[in-house]
Amino acid sequence: MFHGHASARACELGATDLYALNILQLTGAMTPGELATRTGLTTGPTTRLIDRLEQAGYVHRVPDPGDRRKVIVEPAGGPADLDRIMTPARQRIGAILAGYSPEQLDVLFDYFARATEAYQEAAEQLRG
Repeated sequence: MFHGHASARACELGATDLYALNILQLTGAMTPGELATRTGLTTGPTTRLIDRLEQAGYVHRVPDPGDRRKVIVEPAGGPADLDRIMTPARQRIGAILAGYSPEQLDVLFDYFARATEAYQEAAEQLRG
């Protein structure tokens, strides 16, 4: 979390803005409502978040091809400095992972995949 906040500040973004960009880059375009659900924000703050990201050139609002009343938020790119900012941490994590055997990596990746699902389910229960 601390690294995410520091990375966002280094890119002149808020932590939530960078978090939302990561969500969009990993999962692709989605409605503002879906983005609100994934970030845990309500509709008002989500609209302001999208406004900031659109003004900075990181996202576009486009009409939903299936329903003209809706819009889709799609990523348009990320902060230019983000790769440079993230490279030292990525290199360090890569070096750590290189020290594990293929079997150990399988266990680690299984854990993280399953833990992600568990945290998502727990967050849904807390919201719901």
